[in-house]
Amino acid sequence: QVQLMESGGGLVQAGGSLRLSCAASGIIFSIHTMGWYRQAPGKQRELVAQITSGGKINYADSVKGRFTISRDNAKNTGYLQMNSLKPEDTGVYYCYSRLTNEYWGQGTQVTVSS
Repeated sequence: QVQLMESGGGLVQAGGSLRLSCAASGIIFSIHTMGWYRQAPGKQRELVAQITSGGKINYADSVKGRFTISRDNAKNTGYLQMNSLKPEDTGVYYCYSRLTNEYWGQGTQVTVSS
């Protein structure tokens, strides 16, 4: 059974930092593309960052220079380091993993207060 489990969300003041983790099980994590989406209230889910199995990284323009995605294949875990957080970064953050199929975590809430 494939499972992705996010952790690390919470409430932080603007300018603060959070580190999200995504622990994967039931898949060969190292060969999957993984990444993070977020969904703000009343808005569509949007891609935040993605890292391929080969290490190619993409970021949404809105988070470039502030967020860093990484992965530790030995731990089957992906990370999203979020610095200089803004109120507009508030939302539910979901990690996903994709090869031929796509898998999603349950989401973790990030709230940035002004």
